[in-house]
Amino acid sequence: MELTGSNLDLEKVKQIVTGFETVTISKESLEEVKKSRKAVEDYLDQHQVIYGINTGFGKFSDVEIEDGDLDELQLNLIHSHACGVGEPFSEQVSRAMILLRANALLKGYSGVRPVIIERLIDLLNHRIHPVIPQQGSLGASGDLAPLAHLALVLLGEGEVYYQGEQVPTMIAFNQEKLEPVQLKAKEGLALINGTQAMTAVGVLAYLDAEKVLTYSEKLPP
Repeated sequence: MELTGSNLDLEKVKQIVTGFETVTISKESLEEVKKSRKAVEDYLDQHQVIYGINTGFGKFSDVEIEDGDLDELQLNLIHSHACGVGEPFSEQVSRAMILLRANALLKGYSGVRPVIIERLIDLLNHRIHPVIPQQGSLGASGDLAPLAHLALVLLGEGEVYYQGEQVPTMIAFNQEKLEPVQLKAKEGLALINGTQAMTAVGVLAYLDAEKVLTYSEKLPP
């Protein structure tokens, strides 16, 4: 199934998340992603100061970050927010989160490189699902903690569900010959500024409710 960033609906979510349908990426959408990324790089070349790209976050928004530290800034953002606790989400919720985040980034508004989206799709197609604790989300600012745990896996860190076991990410990556990514300017922020944890839970709850209603309608009166 081809993902464009604008064609995802409930039926496609069901086919990909529960039916494990193979996902491809629209070439046209990837071109928009590339344009968005070029805009970020142009701003950096022009030494423009932009929040979250070459500044600190929150109360540190007025602190400008040196060019040589921009990649580390994004890595530190993921590490600092990957602080969830409690029981992990189910594999289905984790899988839905990957799909929803890839779909959002594929719209071409977030300034990430294509490799970020491509690696998310690799996780889907190789059935590598991040282990994501359920507690710790800020909600109003986005599902920062859950999405940070998802982002860790792209870096080759954290743990994943793979072939029925919970293993360190690099075991699954090595088995499937996948390379971890190194975050560049803005990409850490783009990965965690979203609500894909709560959306994934909501979508799967809706699909379960729909299944129950469909079954109940078939029961004799």
